[in-house]
Amino acid sequence: MKQIAIIGPTASGKSDLAIEMALKHNAYILSIDSLSIYKEIDIASAKPSADELAKVKHFGVNTIYLDVHFSVAIFIELYKEAVEEAKRDGKNLIIVGGTSFYLKSLTSGLSELPEYSHATKQHVAKMLLDLPEAYEHLLAIDEEYMKAIEPSDAYRIEKMLLLVVESKMSPTEWFKTHPPVPIIKALDIFNIEVERALLRERIVKRTNKMADSGLIDEVAMLEHKYGRDHNAMKAIGIIEVLEYLDGTCSKEEMIENIITHTAQLAKRQQTFNRTQFEEAVSAELSALPELITKAF
Repeated sequence: MKQIAIIGPTASGKSDLAIEMALKHNAYILSIDSLSIYKEIDIASAKPSADELAKVKHFGVNTIYLDVHFSVAIFIELYKEAVEEAKRDGKNLIIVGGTSFYLKSLTSGLSELPEYSHATKQHVAKMLLDLPEAYEHLLAIDEEYMKAIEPSDAYRIEKMLLLVVESKMSPTEWFKTHPPVPIIKALDIFNIEVERALLRERIVKRTNKMADSGLIDEVAMLEHKYGRDHNAMKAIGIIEVLEYLDGTCSKEEMIENIITHTAQLAKRQQTFNRTQFEEAVSAELSALPELITKAF
């Protein structure tokens, strides 16, 4: 079984390229997109259409509901499931998406965590009743590590508390003595290069299409059903609509805000991909099909 990855900034044409290559090279697709994983977030995630999903089997799309927490560890299990099914069915695997941090977790790996006793879980549950105090406790133990975690991030605070209470070590000490093990040893990675003006043009076109396709109604439904506390409700394309629904901006301002924030995200994605995947083959979209075909 052959595995490749296609990365690139948002709106660069990754999904269409992945489907084209999957059909040509007998492959399944694993999405690494932080919003496409959720059922019911269809327009805001710009996930492939039902027709496109029917052409090629996708993993990591429409997998969980918005009130279920998604983590890198869960993504890795999803990857293992995709590999197992691809091998069983005689398929290759194409990994594609804009959340390249998930891909990095596969190529760099995750550190092993201890087994948590019942007593540890009970103790941590009590500590979490006062989240600010729990965060301050961790901050006093390992300030440098905890700076990267928001004081409101209950999920990650709980994970660090479990680690500290069970291991009697700081997070920094634990991860230093338990280095990550790569899950994928060798992977051909293809990075879509796109000129900034062209990318902005694509972002503008996609954003207007989303607005015309019912983005506001979708976000209103999600808010009514799930509230605003879940991380996905803070994503670009959703949070700007919530501002519009609050009456703090016009529809035109909402669309412009989505375009601006998406362009800023694209720039961050390009920087991450360039610095974290130095071995990637980078080329314009039109040149990548031939390069990918050679890899197969």
